[in-house]
Amino acid sequence: MNERILVVDDDRDIRDLVTIKLESAGHEVVARADGSQALEAALEGGWGVIVLDVMMPGMSGIDVLRAIRDTGDRTPVILLTARGQEKDIEAGFAAGADHYVTKPFSPRALLARVTAALG
Repeated sequence: MNERILVVDDDRDIRDLVTIKLESAGHEVVARADGSQALEAALEGGWGVIVLDVMMPGMSGIDVLRAIRDTGDRTPVILLTARGQEKDIEAGFAAGADHYVTKPFSPRALLARVTAALG
C-alpha cells in the first residue's frame, strides 16, 4: 500500500533521511521545512500519514497538529522530535498525535510506525 506522506522537519538532513527511507518503501513523499508550510500542506488533504517535527520555526509541530485536528482531520500523525521528556510526550498525545518518536531515531523503526499507521 503506497501512500502520499507529508514529512516536515526544519533539519534538512533528517528531512532527507526520512524522505529517502519512505520513498525506498514505495511511498510518495512531500517534504516541508517549517510549521507554516506544514499546516498549508496538511490542509490540502489526501495524506496517508504526516510525519511532523515539533520544534520548528514559524509554528510548532504541536500547534500545527492542533490546527489539523481542529478541522476534524484524523490523518495519522507521527511526531518526530528531540523532545523526549514525559511532559512533552503527554502534550503531543493531548494535541492528537497517533505516535511519538524521539530523536535520535531508527529510520527502520520509523518506517515500521508509518506502515502501522497506514493500517
